[in-house]
Amino acid sequence: MGFSKHVTETLQKERAGQKDSDYDYASLYRNRVMGQRKGAVAVLRLEKPSNIPRARSLGYKAKQGIFVCQVRVSRGAGLYRRPSGGRRPKMMGVMKLTRRISKQATAEKRAGKRFPNCEVINSYWVGEDGRHYFFEVIMADPNNPSVQADKELNWIVSKKHTHRAERGKTSAGRKSRGLHRGRGHEKNFPSQRAHNRKAK
Repeated sequence: MGFSKHVTETLQKERAGQKDSDYDYASLYRNRVMGQRKGAVAVLRLEKPSNIPRARSLGYKAKQGIFVCQVRVSRGAGLYRRPSGGRRPKMMGVMKLTRRISKQATAEKRAGKRFPNCEVINSYWVGEDGRHYFFEVIMADPNNPSVQADKELNWIVSKKHTHRAERGKTSAGRKSRGLHRGRGHEKNFPSQRAHNRKAK
């Protein structure tokens, strides 16, 4: 078994909270999330990804112009204040209102806002606790010569890929845009541009 498979299997056991004769994977995962929780800022640039096989499968390379940042996103539906009077009781509620964008897409947007000169390539889940989700977002600098010379990454240099996360062009962002059709998506809400942009 190669190195990547060993790392992937270890992280899967950590998430499942398994225990065997060698390691207590549940405590490893708990300690790692506790370390993530101690970050003073919500968007933190890292020296290297914590899940190297997953990052490499999504486009990460250990070279100039490519880096990973950890993003912390709060759990829950967000802050909804109860409106003042003048509405029917049906329209007064603030419970069970959820965002029409995933937590992962929210993390990508925040990373893009934190590093405005870079573009989001992709992201992946790295942990969660009772209050937050943690994602690692792969960022690329389109103006870096090493990125421009890379045949596998220089697609990000094109002007049509600017602000990918903000426009819902990433893998996580596309899932909330209502683009899927057919069986299994009967109750998929309309796309962002449909019906006078009422979807979001």
